[in-house]
Amino acid sequence: MHTYQGRRPALSRIIPFLPGILCTICAVSAQERTDPPELITDRPDQTESSSVVPRGYFQIETGFTYSDEGSASRTLEYPGTLVRIGLTERLELRLGTQGFVSEFEGDETTGYGDSEIGTKIYFWQEEGWKPETALLASASIPTGNDAFSTGRVDPSFRFAFSHTLSETVSLGYNIGAAWETVPTASGHSTLAKLQYTLVTGFALTDRIGAFAEFFGDSPLNAGGGSALSIDGGFTYLLRPNVQLDLAVGVGITDEAPDWFLTSGVSFRLPR
Repeated sequence: MHTYQGRRPALSRIIPFLPGILCTICAVSAQERTDPPELITDRPDQTESSSVVPRGYFQIETGFTYSDEGSASRTLEYPGTLVRIGLTERLELRLGTQGFVSEFEGDETTGYGDSEIGTKIYFWQEEGWKPETALLASASIPTGNDAFSTGRVDPSFRFAFSHTLSETVSLGYNIGAAWETVPTASGHSTLAKLQYTLVTGFALTDRIGAFAEFFGDSPLNAGGGSALSIDGGFTYLLRPNVQLDLAVGVGITDEAPDWFLTSGVSFRLPR
């Protein structure tokens, strides 16, 4: 067994303390609100929502992901965490960390993954056939251990769209691109991928939601095929500001994991 114990990244050390640092600020700015806004999260599906966290609130979305990639190769990530901070009515700040990563392929390799910083910008509301639209832009920060870090700042972006089909059914989809640095025989190379998602959401009750989703990515400047998967899952609104989730998915091409499972909790402060 090989265990990597590098210096814990600065951003990753800060993220767990953000609730305590920001709670007072958020409470002051939101103390006059009587009806809290609806809790809308960006997990457990792969489709990012077109909504931003309301100004004066901050939202923490965290959980674990287990994936089986075949040939006795398995990966566990925990706790992958995204902190979303509402800066204005149309803008949120996003701070994320991959968390601890354990890879099992013969031996076990464990370490801390990279972090990420980004933003989501809300453009406009849904109107007729025009979808609600937002833009997400982010960059990975090479703060992880050597075994799980790209070693460079890698950007990504995606547009998020959503439609309300009925009182209980919604449709969301994303399109964008991401760049990732990978090691090569001559050093490093940055590969670009087109990313796309399509999800249908269902409100089963006032507290329980479900979704079915297709998502994937295709290489833009490298060989290989597309990694395509389908997944589905449930959300349960434990309280107006606390949501539990569970999802499972399977790969439909060789480039995607054979299957994966994710579960987590999201909460928003102040209440």
